[in-house]
Amino acid sequence: REPGVEYAIAHRGDRFYILTNREAENFRIVECPESEPRYWRELLPHRPAVKLDGLDVFRDHLVVWEREDGLPRVRVVELVGGAQHRIELPEAAYSIHRAANPEFDTSVVRLAYASLVTPLTVCDYDMTARALTVRKRTSVRGYDPSRYRAERLTAPAPDGTGVPVSLVYRWPFPLDGRRPALLLGYGAYGASFDAAFSPQFLSLLDRGFVVAIAHVRGGEELGRRWYEGGRLFQKRNSFTDFVAAAEHLIAEGYTAADRLAINGASAGGLLMGAVTNLRPDLFHAVVAEVPFVDVLSTMLDPSLPLTVPEYEEWGNPADADAYAYMRSYSPYDNVEAKAYPHMLVTAGLNDPRVAYWEPAKWTARLRARKADRNRLLLRTNLGAGHAGASGRYDALREVAFKYAFILDVLGLD
Repeated sequence: REPGVEYAIAHRGDRFYILTNREAENFRIVECPESEPRYWRELLPHRPAVKLDGLDVFRDHLVVWEREDGLPRVRVVELVGGAQHRIELPEAAYSIHRAANPEFDTSVVRLAYASLVTPLTVCDYDMTARALTVRKRTSVRGYDPSRYRAERLTAPAPDGTGVPVSLVYRWPFPLDGRRPALLLGYGAYGASFDAAFSPQFLSLLDRGFVVAIAHVRGGEELGRRWYEGGRLFQKRNSFTDFVAAAEHLIAEGYTAADRLAINGASAGGLLMGAVTNLRPDLFHAVVAEVPFVDVLSTMLDPSLPLTVPEYEEWGNPADADAYAYMRSYSPYDNVEAKAYPHMLVTAGLNDPRVAYWEPAKWTARLRARKADRNRLLLRTNLGAGHAGASGRYDALREVAFKYAFILDVLGLD
């Protein structure tokens, strides 16, 4: 065991197959004899542009779950002969998840596929015949996918980095800058925000919205360096990436600043607070759900359950340089006497991750300092935690409240 070195191991016959980041930032796959596990032979080398997320071993095939250009992909390797190919997928932006594959002696791998247009679909892929078969697709009553289009854009960040943006809208969609938009983001912990289907989006899409996801640094959509580029002393890249995505949507005619709403939760709520401080003129409405906005106070309190483990993500403010950097972007500490957009802030009284007082303090400081008459609402759920209401219909009511706020402040039905 070594700090920072990770392994995932699978077994076939008399050999082990090992996925590891040892000497490989984006991981590589090696194999070794069962009897001599120290003698590694590289099977799939490290590639700077491709992040390896997992592997499944079958009798004749190795299936590698990987990520390139901000998209999840599936590679199939023939264990006899070494031929490789990728499963071809039809859409520009999508998500893939490993389904249960308990059978070893088979040429079929099962996966779950979805996109911003396609509901969750369970597929079987025959690795020998290279044929994809749909087994089940989630039914959405009244939904016609032919009415909608999904796209993938690249927004230029200030340092020249291309930031992927996935988006969906109802067709036809004239690029005249007159449509409302909801831009989503997260960008932390190496968690990739993949483009997946949400029936909740239909309420907005059928009202003419474009719904977009900014795949900012801090996630792992473009590999380990994408994550490293948005954490610790690189955290501000997450914020400037999101601003760049918003500016690109406006420049390309998808929306306008007075029609643009943004939304993020938890660390995505930190993103909302930071970009609102940076560019309050760029957004008309902000929804920050259980937002991690009082960064310094929380990270200075080691008695809180998540503070010490999260030094690796944000830094330890006991270090003067880390303190100064966190102070430079912490949303609570950077509220100024200026105009802010319409804002909805939510909290959960029983939230163990982002304590309810963080959004409460942030809202109070905004109320005291902001120089506008725009709405600023704080909604604290007294019976919920970090993920909001747990009941099916209670959760939908929370989404309805959020969308009603966005529609209202944008002046839409």
